[in-house]
Amino acid sequence: MGPRQTGKSTLLLNLQNDALWFDLLKNDVYKRLISNPEYLRETVIAQQKKRVVIDEIQRIPALLNEIHWLIVNHGVQFFLSGSSPRKILRSGENLLGGRALRYELFPLVSSEIPDFDLLRGLNHGMLPTHYTSKNPKRRIAAYIGSYLKDEIVAEAKLRRVDVFARFLEAAAFSNGEMLNYSNIASDCGVSQPTIKEYFQILEDTLIGRLVPSYQRKPKRRVIKAPKFYFFDTGITNHLLSRGKIEFGTELFGNAFESFIFQELTAHSHYSELEYVISYWRTASQLEVDFILGRNQVAIEVKGANRVSNRHLSGLKAFMEEYKVDKAIVVCTEPLPRRVGHIDILPWKVFLEQLWGGSII
Repeated sequence: MGPRQTGKSTLLLNLQNDALWFDLLKNDVYKRLISNPEYLRETVIAQQKKRVVIDEIQRIPALLNEIHWLIVNHGVQFFLSGSSPRKILRSGENLLGGRALRYELFPLVSSEIPDFDLLRGLNHGMLPTHYTSKNPKRRIAAYIGSYLKDEIVAEAKLRRVDVFARFLEAAAFSNGEMLNYSNIASDCGVSQPTIKEYFQILEDTLIGRLVPSYQRKPKRRVIKAPKFYFFDTGITNHLLSRGKIEFGTELFGNAFESFIFQELTAHSHYSELEYVISYWRTASQLEVDFILGRNQVAIEVKGANRVSNRHLSGLKAFMEEYKVDKAIVVCTEPLPRRVGHIDILPWKVFLEQLWGGSII
């Protein structure tokens, strides 16, 4: 599973190019299987194939019954890809009874790109076709128009397309912030339950993620509202009509934090550690951007080339309340240093350590 254009089909073509393929984005294949799901079983048996790829499986959840039967009775191995688990989970169809392993594919991460350019990643986003494009604006606009505003609206069977479009912009303004459902509902002219449903749709379609508040036995009064992040900085930039992001600007700080969240989310899954990512904020405005696991690692992200003591107040407060293995500030300083028990790490060093397995 993964958002559109993360490279799912390309990955499967490289790994399983000799398997039997069914691409449900092809109209003729889709029409044949939607009207006659047993065609899959008949074809696989006739072809005597033991490995089968079905691309965009969420378009026909009914195929899962045939897949289940072929797994049990013929030992066929299936590779299923899709851009949204929502339709499958809500279809009431066969979920393969524990026979399926779920993996997610994210946009590119820094360790996959030789000579990674941070500003390019923040401005263009990390979807492969967007990051590599000299001018991705049209590509991103088309992505938002054809996918976010059309396909997701159709899949979720939303009646008010105009309201959902306004909601996407409001969600972009909320990117990296604690969610105030009441304010967003007022801005969009709908009820709070509707706004909560819209955020759930973004989560179900892998377009965004809610980050929970860390609330394990708090001594201080903490904020309980979740934070929200879109899955890619390029999408947020376009929805907000942001200008060019440069080092040292206010725009840089927000995009930089979102980018680090993207890296952490991908690392949690790709490493198979599956650690929970949360944030911590007290009623007195002390905050730590990301808590990994059960307060194993506390991370503050600062788009600053000189981290001062005032940037450390949230981490220090958290460390007074909880025992942590590591406390880190990710920043744009040129060299690593240590202040007490807090590591100040340049972003390159942090990412090298993260993907090298020495952060968590």
